[in-house]
Amino acid sequence: MRRFVTVLCDGMADRPLEIFGGRTPLDASENPNMTELAQKGVVGRMRTLYSGLPTGSDVANLSILGYDPHTCYTGRSPIEALGLGIALDDEDIVFRMNLINIGGAEEFEDCLITDHSSDKITTEEADELVKSLKEHFESSRIRLHTGVSYRHCLILKDKPDWSGELTPPHDVLGDRVGDHMPSGDLADEFAAMMKESWKILSAHPVNLARKERGLRPANCIWLWGAGGKPKYEPFAKKYGIEKGMMITAVPLIMGLGAGLGLDYRTVDGATGDYYTNYAGKAAAAMEAIDRGYQFLFIHVEAPDECGHDGDAELKKASIEKIDRYIVGPVAEYLEKTGEPYRILITPDHATPIEVRTHTEDEIPFVLFDSEKQKPAGVHEFTEKAASDAALYYPDGYRLMADFVGE
Repeated sequence: MRRFVTVLCDGMADRPLEIFGGRTPLDASENPNMTELAQKGVVGRMRTLYSGLPTGSDVANLSILGYDPHTCYTGRSPIEALGLGIALDDEDIVFRMNLINIGGAEEFEDCLITDHSSDKITTEEADELVKSLKEHFESSRIRLHTGVSYRHCLILKDKPDWSGELTPPHDVLGDRVGDHMPSGDLADEFAAMMKESWKILSAHPVNLARKERGLRPANCIWLWGAGGKPKYEPFAKKYGIEKGMMITAVPLIMGLGAGLGLDYRTVDGATGDYYTNYAGKAAAAMEAIDRGYQFLFIHVEAPDECGHDGDAELKKASIEKIDRYIVGPVAEYLEKTGEPYRILITPDHATPIEVRTHTEDEIPFVLFDSEKQKPAGVHEFTEKAASDAALYYPDGYRLMADFVGE
């Protein structure tokens, strides 16, 4: 049996930085395992984000998984809802509900959007906050669901004709709240909820305790990423792979797995940020190989979170941890099976330190085929090497067919 393993390094691609002497975090990192696979495989570049669609991990990961987002994308939040095991009706509209930190002013609209993740609030703390919000906001029309860390869901029932503009908070860090309020037919209702949440959450015991510990309080909800229930062609039918698994800590990726008919599992200690269980994800992948899984998608959120935080050193370190604790052990394990395999290592998009959000930059990838190894010393795995490579996918969703095909 041939195995296909994708190591998805979320947001890993970047731009040259002065702190690294004009190199990117990927270029500056010590990544001997990725480099070896690049030398013996092929390096290329692709686009996974497109004009007219959100510059988000939802669109980008659909592309990596081989689905054209122009034809099947319905919004980010319904994908996450599937990952949380929430049953959706066809009429539902789902919104991502971040627990963010705002501050710096007495008036709500004048506050600045300080942190889209509220210092990576724990799921346990967030659950207490969401329970409090439920008491104030839930009705026959509105349902709230706890997710993971700062990522949660609001479901609007029986409103298929909703339309409006909502801004991802990580795109507007440092801006005034009032400059990015919701627009559309429910703008006033959503704005009132956000303002009321500021009052409720600011006085909540969880947030008072966080402030005492020197952590930012999760003192406001922020709605974005709206969409309806998605319908995808099953991955097994589309690509002829019967048994596939997602390994992730992020509801979005779990939801893609659920929507595509792939199994998915979490890992103890996996957090969706830099301080995660890298080795545990590798161990889960090895266990899945032993259980006969043919396709594995190992997702690591850490580089993206470091990009949003503007932390170049930590982003570089996250890439090194992925290389040391995931890429190396998994590649070695695949080699020991004696069966043919392919490995795809790629970000889903760029999250450059200089802008702290996603961009439509082309991204590098390395594809290694154990049956088609090249002599060593040909390539390195960097953004520059990819930009110089002949292999290019302007529509990144076409790569998966080549990766798993004959």
